Amino acid sequence: MTTALTVADLTLTYPDGADRITALDHVNLTVRGGEIAAITGPSGSGKSSLLAVSSTLIRPDSGRVTLETPSGATDLATLTRRDAAALRRDHIGIVFQQPNLIPALTALEQLEAMAHLGQTFLVSPRTRRATRTHAQDLLAAVGLAAHAHKRPHQLSGGQRQRVNIARALMNNPSLLVIDEPTSALDQERGAEVIALILDMAHTHQAATLLVTHDHSHLHHMTTIHTMVDGHLTPTTPARAAA
Repeated sequence: MTTALTVADLTLTYPDGADRITALDHVNLTVRGGEIAAITGPSGSGKSSLLAVSSTLIRPDSGRVTLETPSGATDLATLTRRDAAALRRDHIGIVFQQPNLIPALTALEQLEAMAHLGQTFLVSPRTRRATRTHAQDLLAAVGLAAHAHKRPHQLSGGQRQRVNIARALMNNPSLLVIDEPTSALDQERGAEVIALILDMAHTHQAATLLVTHDHSHLHHMTTIHTMVDGHLTPTTPARAAA
C-alpha cells in the first residue's frame, strides 16, 4: 500500500474568553507518498495548527485525518492519547523549527535514542548494532558522516537542522511534518536544507507537509497551498506557480 495523508473537512477552534477562535475552517488536503505540499500564509493563519493536528499533537473539533501506512489506514482524529503517541513514534517524523537536540548526546546518539523511544524491554546487542548502522547511514545521507560523534554545540545551525531531519527519518515514517526548516538559516544553508528535504521525501516516499515563509523554494514543491484565517486554498501545482 502506498502512503498518503488525507485531511477532510477539518475544523479546529480554541477558547477565547467566552468565545472561540477558529484556527482551521473545514480544511481539505491530500498528500501522497513522495509528494511535498508546501503550506504558506501569514503568521496566525492556522499553518502550525494544521501541522499539529496532522501529527496527532492536537485533536480537532471535527473532520477526518486519515494516514495510510503499510499497516493500513487510520483516522488520526479518533485516536486515544496512548495510541496517538504510538503511531506518532512509528509512522510520523516531525521536524520542528528549532532542532531541539539533546545537549549531552552526539549526533549519532540523537538518532539512536529516537529508535528506542517507548521500548520497555531490553534491547539485544543485534538490534543495537542494526540501529547504529541505520543511524550512521542516515547521517551519511544528510552529509554528516564525519560529524557523527559531535554534540550540538559543536555543530553549525545548518548541521543541527540536518541532524533534526535525519532523526525524523529514523523510524522510516509514512508522514513527514516540517515547520519552517530554514527560518534560522542563511540563504545558502536554507537552500541546502530544502534540497535535502526534497531528496529525503522522494527517497523515503513519505507524504510531506512543509510550512514555510520562504517563497524562493516553492517552485521545488509538488503542490502549494495558502492558509488565510483558517481557510486553505485549493491545491496549486508548484510548476504553474513558479
